[in-house]
Amino acid sequence: MKISGRIVFWLLLLSCTTVSFISCASDNSGKDSPGMICLSFAGNAYRTTKSMSEIPDTNDFILDIRKSDGEIIYKGDYGASPETLFVDPGNYTVSALSEEFTKPGFDTPQYGASQVVVVPPGRSVSVKLNCRQTNCGLKLNISPDFLTSFPGGVLFVKSDEGKMMYGYSERRIAFFNPGVISVVLNDSGKDNILFSRDITAGEILTMGISSPSKGSSSGSSGISISVDTTREWSYDSYEIGGSGSDASGSDSDNALSVSKARDRIGEENVWVYGYIVGGDLTSAGISFSKPFKSNTNFAIATRSSVKDKNSCMSVQLCLELRDGLNLADHPEYVGRRVYLQGDIVDKYFGIPGIKNITDYRLK
Repeated sequence: MKISGRIVFWLLLLSCTTVSFISCASDNSGKDSPGMICLSFAGNAYRTTKSMSEIPDTNDFILDIRKSDGEIIYKGDYGASPETLFVDPGNYTVSALSEEFTKPGFDTPQYGASQVVVVPPGRSVSVKLNCRQTNCGLKLNISPDFLTSFPGGVLFVKSDEGKMMYGYSERRIAFFNPGVISVVLNDSGKDNILFSRDITAGEILTMGISSPSKGSSSGSSGISISVDTTREWSYDSYEIGGSGSDASGSDSDNALSVSKARDRIGEENVWVYGYIVGGDLTSAGISFSKPFKSNTNFAIATRSSVKDKNSCMSVQLCLELRDGLNLADHPEYVGRRVYLQGDIVDKYFGIPGIKNITDYRLK
């Protein structure tokens, strides 16, 4: 079965004609006027996958923005990056990685993309990064007859960057940087390369290893190698930071993002998710740093670095939820992703909010 192995990871650098952070009038667009990079994900659409129990969190993606001369403008977690970057006009490379990957490892898919953008004087730009799997994987299906034939044997999977033992009962995928990957059998202290394959980025190769009985067609040393599924993509297609247009809010797996929930004012008993960014809400503002005093409310946003009330949604904690979810007792919850089931209201402390919460999930 062939499964799409793609994460579509969006960085929307919003047009200055639709936001008011800087003026885009022609008299402010001189050659020395700074440009602007506004970083945000559109409404995230998290989906479950067949081969992974956890999907990458956009907050944990490593964001790297550099000038054409290599000067680093920002490098760090996306969730900690500033919402708005004012930069000199010029060329910039914007890249993102789900995680660092320097040596072979089990269940360590890496996703990433990079794009060069030109920031004009006094204006902002728009860029979309389609993050795909950058490393590759190998999965072995080891038959019982192989275990019988080589009870003391040890299998290894290796590349030029390192090797790992692959136990007979192993079910995980071994990930490598693209290139030649080999499977080695160590039996009685002697290494024997069973096969080598050149595996490309995004590819997950599943191989069967058996030791057929006498009379069966087999390779050298009585070992048979078969390709169970060639060029198999390991993960269902799902979006991180996509438009989220198909998110229904019917359950936590289809929760509405903060940005999407703002467009669904008045809906009841729906799931919304975001990152807890602050508490102690008043009509004038939000406290974004501990200690917190109120156990009745907090604020969520699309990213954990948000410090602007207008980018948040307010959350009312009913009596039944206060003990387990309030920031006065649990300041460590700031930055955590939370899923809430409740009613979306037009105003709560002056901004769209969520009330009458009946259930929640804290990630």
